[in-house]
Amino acid sequence: MMEGLDNVNTRLISCGIIFIFLFIQSNFAQEESISIQCCADATFKEPHTNISYISDESWYPDKRSCQDTVWSGHDNLNKARFFNGGYSSKWCYSLPTRSGVAYLIRGTFPINNLEASPPDIFFNVSVGVTEIERVNSIGKPRVEGIFRATSNYTNFCLVKGKGAAYLSKLELRSSHPDYVKRNPSSVLKLVDRADTGNLGSEIRYPVDPYDRIWRSDSYPDSTANYISSSTTYVNLTGVNSILPPLEVLQTALTHPERLEFQYKNLDAGTYNYNLYLHFLELDDSVQAGQRVFDVYINNEKRQAVDILSGGSRYSSVALDFTTNGVLNLTLVKALNSQFGPICNAYEILQDYPRNAETDLDEVDAIAKVKNELFTHNENSELLKAWSGDPCLPLPWHGLTCEPLNSASVITKMDLSLSRLAGPLPPSITELIYLKELNLSNNGFSGTVPQFPASSMLTSLDVSHNDLTGNITWSITAMPYLKTLYFGCNPHLNKNLPSSLNKSNLTTDKGMCNAHLSSRPAHGIVIGTIVGGSLLVMTIVGVCLFCLCRNKMKALQKFDAKGHMMSKNAVYSVASTETFARKSISVQNFTLEYIETATQRYQTLIGEGGFGPVYRGTLPDGQEVAVKVRSATSTQGTREFENELNLLSAIRHENLVPLIGYCCENDQQILVYPFMSNGSLQDRLYGAAAKRKTLDWPTRLSIALGAARGLTYLHTFSERCVIHRDVKSSNILLDHSMCAKVADFGFSKYAPQEGDSATSLEVRGTAGYLDPEYYSTQHLSSKSDVFSFGVVLLEIVSGREPLNISRPQSEWSLVEWAKSHIRNSKVEEIVDPSIKGGYHAEAMWRVVEVALACIEPYAAYRPCMADIVRELEDAFIIENNASEYMKSIESFGGSNRYSIERPIVIPPTPIPAEASPILLQPPPPQPR
Repeated sequence: MMEGLDNVNTRLISCGIIFIFLFIQSNFAQEESISIQCCADATFKEPHTNISYISDESWYPDKRSCQDTVWSGHDNLNKARFFNGGYSSKWCYSLPTRSGVAYLIRGTFPINNLEASPPDIFFNVSVGVTEIERVNSIGKPRVEGIFRATSNYTNFCLVKGKGAAYLSKLELRSSHPDYVKRNPSSVLKLVDRADTGNLGSEIRYPVDPYDRIWRSDSYPDSTANYISSSTTYVNLTGVNSILPPLEVLQTALTHPERLEFQYKNLDAGTYNYNLYLHFLELDDSVQAGQRVFDVYINNEKRQAVDILSGGSRYSSVALDFTTNGVLNLTLVKALNSQFGPICNAYEILQDYPRNAETDLDEVDAIAKVKNELFTHNENSELLKAWSGDPCLPLPWHGLTCEPLNSASVITKMDLSLSRLAGPLPPSITELIYLKELNLSNNGFSGTVPQFPASSMLTSLDVSHNDLTGNITWSITAMPYLKTLYFGCNPHLNKNLPSSLNKSNLTTDKGMCNAHLSSRPAHGIVIGTIVGGSLLVMTIVGVCLFCLCRNKMKALQKFDAKGHMMSKNAVYSVASTETFARKSISVQNFTLEYIETATQRYQTLIGEGGFGPVYRGTLPDGQEVAVKVRSATSTQGTREFENELNLLSAIRHENLVPLIGYCCENDQQILVYPFMSNGSLQDRLYGAAAKRKTLDWPTRLSIALGAARGLTYLHTFSERCVIHRDVKSSNILLDHSMCAKVADFGFSKYAPQEGDSATSLEVRGTAGYLDPEYYSTQHLSSKSDVFSFGVVLLEIVSGREPLNISRPQSEWSLVEWAKSHIRNSKVEEIVDPSIKGGYHAEAMWRVVEVALACIEPYAAYRPCMADIVRELEDAFIIENNASEYMKSIESFGGSNRYSIERPIVIPPTPIPAEASPILLQPPPPQPR
């Protein structure tokens, strides 16, 4: 070998070629380079690589999402940006690229030392809309891809999974075009890049002009040999141009018989892998035919290698393979070879076919809309959340997309109630596939932009803004328009053109109260004040009535069938759901009236803590459920009056309304509408006669309805009402399977400032009871949240909260489910009757919410408003899954269980502020 090195002067030409080659590549790499350190205070130069890094404040200026981290790696990281909650389900960095150029992109994640990131917390990483990796705290600290740019920018995105997403460093480099030559429409994810003969530190830029990171390797077999050389030449003639740096090739691993490299956790299935093997003969005494070996992949011989056969001392092998999840790469000495195999380096890349993205014209148009809106709404969290591809893998909040000609287009936009101001964006007319547009209940001013004759709009809602001009000018050329709302714009001309006065056009004709979307701000204030005042009046009035019921009988009247009955006063109470004044009438029935309605309690339909429940029919034909307090009831007059007072003051579609009551001859009776589909408990695991299989969309709908009912209670009239007995038997289902929360006997107002938060009597049901409330007796709305989390687990699993007939590890639904969820084994807890009938993303969101709800400490639980938002997303994802999966299949195939992100429509607004706690990694719990 030393003799060969003595001839170095005769090889100066080859050496010069190498230096020029590296110089050109180095300059090119730097021109195409972007280096981002998240949360950096200023631009700085990294000492090991001499690379200059910029901050990511141009993409995400908010320092509140930054956290310090501990990192023991070579990169010397100490900060990371965390992403979670809000309107976003993906967070993207749009990086400048040149179409047709090959790039290497790499994200670094400080996952090794994040105490708040347990193994079951994960998020996905995508290049464009092609997801290439799932990141969690036990995975690799870097994710790297190689791709060919298709436009003047490329998005690198973190896609919401379970918990917060985070990123520390992002790097974009030019790459050698040969990597993507065979598969130009793919993204290649790096599985490994090993410098097999190196026992020192990793090698990267400036040694490697492409800034590939070559990790050092430690071979487990002690009979292998590490060799190195200071050779400075490589004959490039006929050599594969994907050439490692010379420093990588100057070391090698050899073995007398065989070298073996194993990977056991590769993705199985149809993914293709690219393998690059690099060989440089470092022993100048070896001649052609003396070091011959065979390359095997999973025991299949793929190629014979004689490095020196081509006249060069360098050789490379490029192979493709698929796998069942395991790679066994073996280099075996050939029969007549004098020396065993050698390997200097290798690379393994996984091939991801690139997913089709949103139509470029659509992307350009919605980008203009965003910029025009942002000019007057710089603090809008919704607009800040608009990043990456507008449709995929999950559409921006407020948008709905559909597939068209192997791409996606925007067909709906709903920005109602988004607190937006300024002029309506003129570029909105460039969204040529838009069918429905709702910009109502904002602060928009100016005129409505004129839509072209080619517009496909069928529905336009610009009501409740401050628009001016003439609506006629804007919409006369819209041939498909079927619905038009423009009321509550006091300065807008309300005259419609005669051409639009047609029978198939639904319109509010510019009238302010004609459209149901009306939610004027002053109505909220007035409704809240009136509601609060009349709630007090209601409570006082009912209490006086119970004390003076004998005098009240003088007010009784006869109904049409001769039965005596009377009515209480009619109260007007504000509903925070509609902000409109409603009349709540609660009737006072005589005992004779009740007995007639129930045919003297003939049909028993249930039994609760208050007493038996009977089915009855009122004279007008309405079916009712009559709850009669029994002599042995665990609930008394206080619970009766509590429910009567509360339900005399509130109405919500997801709360069981009170029709009437009876307080006569020491009888206490409450009358409700009959819920023909029983309780959620009955349907999930009740008596065989009542049990009925509920499909997953129905379960989601029930969960969402119950959550909305509880949200209303928790935000009622500026004074939170806590239910205190949330459970599946108290969630009733009407004829259309609409969920209604029932049984308010234990309900209480949440303590206010100056009140004692301690409850002398802890109320609740075993299996649902908040452990913190039980141990401290401190009551809060988060106690309802814990119980609701148990209900969610019942909905997912179809199991009761406590069942000692099961194995001991499964007695408690909460503990059993929690262990499976934290091990990412959600399928283990799913009710067998719905397996195969749900979309995995929707299921994950529900389970994610349930896990947050059952946190042992109330401070770490979300509020009900946040829960509603998450469940709305899950419900819409599930409802749109079929259509979305069809589009995905047309782009490359998928199945119902894949964690693809389906199309989402914006959720119904909830009148409460969001809690920032939902689904963030909880702080370390007190010891």
